[in-house]
Amino acid sequence: MAFQPATIEGGHDPRVDTDIKGPDHPELSDGTKPNLETYLYYAQRQREREVADSKSHDAETRGFWAKILFGSLAEKHWVVNNEKQKDSAASISDAEYRAASSALRTASWGSVFYLITTDILGPYSTPWAFSQVGYGPGVACFVVFAIMAAYSGLLLWYLFLKLDSDRYPLRTFGDLGYRIYGSWFRHLCSVLQSLQLLFNVGIIILQNGQGLSQMAKFKLCFSVCNIVWTLGGMFLGQIRTLKKFGWVANLAIWLNILALVITMGAVAHTAPNYQAAAAVGVPYGPVHSVGINKQPFEPQLNGIMQIVFSYGGAMIFIEFMAEMRRPMDFWKSMALAQLFITVVYMFFGLFVYTYQGQFVINPANQGISLYSLQTATNAISLTAGLIAAALYGNIGVKVIYNNVLVELFGAPPLTIRNGKYMFAILVVVYWALAFIIGSSIPQFSNITALIAAVCIFQFSYTFPPFMVLGYVMQRTALSGDKPYDVNNPHSSRIDSWRDRSRWARALSKHVLFNFWNFVITLACVAAAILASYSAVKSIITAFNNGSSTTSFSCRSPVQ
Repeated sequence: MAFQPATIEGGHDPRVDTDIKGPDHPELSDGTKPNLETYLYYAQRQREREVADSKSHDAETRGFWAKILFGSLAEKHWVVNNEKQKDSAASISDAEYRAASSALRTASWGSVFYLITTDILGPYSTPWAFSQVGYGPGVACFVVFAIMAAYSGLLLWYLFLKLDSDRYPLRTFGDLGYRIYGSWFRHLCSVLQSLQLLFNVGIIILQNGQGLSQMAKFKLCFSVCNIVWTLGGMFLGQIRTLKKFGWVANLAIWLNILALVITMGAVAHTAPNYQAAAAVGVPYGPVHSVGINKQPFEPQLNGIMQIVFSYGGAMIFIEFMAEMRRPMDFWKSMALAQLFITVVYMFFGLFVYTYQGQFVINPANQGISLYSLQTATNAISLTAGLIAAALYGNIGVKVIYNNVLVELFGAPPLTIRNGKYMFAILVVVYWALAFIIGSSIPQFSNITALIAAVCIFQFSYTFPPFMVLGYVMQRTALSGDKPYDVNNPHSSRIDSWRDRSRWARALSKHVLFNFWNFVITLACVAAAILASYSAVKSIITAFNNGSSTTSFSCRSPVQ
């Protein structure tokens, strides 16, 4: 399905392209918006330049071991260059934009692997997932979700290579959806992305509030514990540029690894936290783990949704590829990351479940009964959690500000004074909403299951096959059109999507592949609806039967 552009008279060097326009010039020369053929044309030229440039660049900047491992350390600071280039993009000429945009793409596949595996919620929830479904279904779901997440990642990678270029760069998941289905799909992606980031912050506030209440031996009101982290997030959230998070974000990764190691050591040598388990309705008794946990369907599905959290990085895969010097290498990052997540997360979940059985607490470190080790892991996870929440909040506020306030209401850009003031106010409002979410539904497992079903599941499993289905059909329909003319890009089509002839061509090839992606899309939509229903029903049931603490209560959910 390679795209064959029209040959330009005189030819061109793929490494030189002086007619590249920056992101502030998305229209064609005649004022119209680009069509699919235009995106395909410039994307192929972009890939040609990357292949031509990469050989000399690798020889100059990276040695043997750096190639084998993860590239130069400087490449891991691509976010700094990204922010800097974005701020200055409007001040450079069109002819200079090609060099500036190439300089922006500096990340290696190794550094992207490092970023994909920086997770805060996934590993802590996996033991509880096994406790809800048992060893057999838990391992099966982990493997199946890993395979399908890898498939979705490959689809996103394929679509990115076909549609991204320096002239028309892809920066977000919504940008990719826009080029295939139009504005409605981009808005849908932006809404779900904003919800996911907002709920993630609320979940971290809830997690940290539970941890602080344990550290205070429940002598501090739980709602006050949540307020403490909300105020801290409002303060950290005033940092507008991601580059200023830098080293603290890297620190958070190692803090989480340390907490996981301590948790495994603690559960292997101490009794479960019977008090916290009793708070969620698990009666005292001997520890037992089972191959298949035979219980009502809703809690089982909520447990499976915890596994979805482990593979929830697809939402920002496009952002990662946009910063890579060679996006063609992204498959290495994604494949290695999926393997790492599957092995490490599943091992942690199986290990803790084996020792704690039905008494597993979500998050796992709060199921430690020895106060000293419980406090140590809480202190570590509280620090890492606040950093992660600040990062999620920073991205979430920017998504809302740029996609809603700027695009729909004409708010000033963040680079001027009024924009900075509005950003500061929005940060406070954002964290206040996150506090309301975490405090009004103090059910960590159920709320994570809900956001996994509504948002994460779509980005990781539903949208990629749906988008590749639309792309392949449109690409196939181009086969009957005239050759593409770069000087008159809208002149090649012989019919439109209102005509049966175009639909007939679109469905004439790749029938099995299209049918497979269509079935996968429908199956994912059905699974997401069912999981959302189960999560909502579980939340209502927990409030009704008293197994959950009430909203905005002083009693901790693990008390």
